[in-house]
Amino acid sequence: MTRHDPALSTPAQSALDALRANVAVPFERARAMPKAVYTSPEFAEAEARHIFAAEWLCAGRADALPNPGDYLTMQIAGEPVIILRDREGVLRGMSNVCRHRMSTLLEGRGNVRSIVCPYHAWTYNLDGSLRGAPAMARNEGFCKDDVTLPTVRVADWLGWIMVTLNPDAPNPADQLAGVERLVGHLPMRDYREVFREEFRWNTNWKVLAENFMESYHLPVCHAGTIGGASDLNQMECPEGEAAFNYHWIIKNDLVPLALAHPSNTVLQGDDRRITWLLAIYPALLVTLTPGYFWYLCLTPDGPGAVNVLFGGGMSADWCADPKADQHFAAVKALLDDVNVEDKGCVERVWKGLCAGMSGPGSLSHLERPNYDFARYIAGRMP
Repeated sequence: MTRHDPALSTPAQSALDALRANVAVPFERARAMPKAVYTSPEFAEAEARHIFAAEWLCAGRADALPNPGDYLTMQIAGEPVIILRDREGVLRGMSNVCRHRMSTLLEGRGNVRSIVCPYHAWTYNLDGSLRGAPAMARNEGFCKDDVTLPTVRVADWLGWIMVTLNPDAPNPADQLAGVERLVGHLPMRDYREVFREEFRWNTNWKVLAENFMESYHLPVCHAGTIGGASDLNQMECPEGEAAFNYHWIIKNDLVPLALAHPSNTVLQGDDRRITWLLAIYPALLVTLTPGYFWYLCLTPDGPGAVNVLFGGGMSADWCADPKADQHFAAVKALLDDVNVEDKGCVERVWKGLCAGMSGPGSLSHLERPNYDFARYIAGRMP
């Protein structure tokens, strides 16, 4: 029986009903998600409430904040958030809104000794407590010790900064234990970030997520870059788990950094050359190889735009290689070219979703992760 949430608008509920009908069939008869799941503003608003405000999201790598006072900012379902390293070296999350007249406090990334409001100079310590507030002595109801920035849950999971507004969300180490079982032979915690960038594309966030989840498009979309490095006949797309899906590609030696470092004696056989593609719900997408990694963190901006955090780096043994910079520069140039190709693909899909005569087609066996993702979306909505 279809359940209806009275809090959902009629367009959002109609899109959700269509999605649930879509994933009720076996994968062997599955089709792409209904158009309204991508294009409906009401469905996008419901996703913000029931997915992005409730789940663990990624703010990038923990080594991006190495020193006390290092901070970054992000938006979670419209909520401005600060993530920073406090004086004891602990990662903290807190509201990025002043407790006085509600100005936002910090922007972008940087380092601070304290958090000073740019409006009236109320000043907060790195633990969020109020240090000082000018010209407040005559307000008899004001007590500095009673004021603190609301906290936001933060966890360091295998070197990833995970953040949630949900006080009841299971710890990511428990929720994502399957990831560690799957790729624990690759010491993700020890990989080091080399770059971190941001951009905005004109497509729905799920279109970009699905593009990452399937490698069916590689030979065509990426014919000019990585399309020849993968054999679709050797690709495995197993059923995913509740919190993530995955597939893997056995790579050739065209990109040396994608392979285990020659000094690495721990990895054996195909483990030295397998590239893992991990889609950690809802919006962390990680390509992990024995030598390097890159990732995308997605933040929707309405139904038709997505803000993307794009980063990457190398394993510890490749970081120590004398030619590490040279190798990674070649990989970064390749990734930039791949991004140009992907941008064209996902923005064309968005245009097609908005067309009157378009409709979802049947899925290939290589798109099993997309089906699992659709089931996740349907299961998280009310």
